[in-house]
Amino acid sequence: MNRFTTSRKNTDMISKLFPFVFCLIVSFCFLYSLSSVSDAAQEQKLESLKTSVLQSTISCYALEGFYPDQLQYLEDHYGLHYDKDKYFISYEATGSNMLPNIMVIPRTEYKGGGL
Repeated sequence: MNRFTTSRKNTDMISKLFPFVFCLIVSFCFLYSLSSVSDAAQEQKLESLKTSVLQSTISCYALEGFYPDQLQYLEDHYGLHYDKDKYFISYEATGSNMLPNIMVIPRTEYKGGGL
């Protein structure tokens, strides 16, 4: 038995695992940041759609003198297009001279189960 030599088994194991653990950590950070960017893009699309609906509504009032009573009017006459599978637009008109209440709600996929 030689008391002055050190065992390299522990350091060899750590040096072999370090690249694997490092790659795992970097991959996790990359995926997390990618998810964060995707969420920000979804939020931006939502705000952009709400702005488009509001601008179309105000344009209609400026040109024709009334706010449309249905969203379909904006789609037919003012070129409003959106993905109806991804977004639900709540358009509640209270009168021809009052700005309608507009809410844009992202749709989520129904994953079954339930009652």
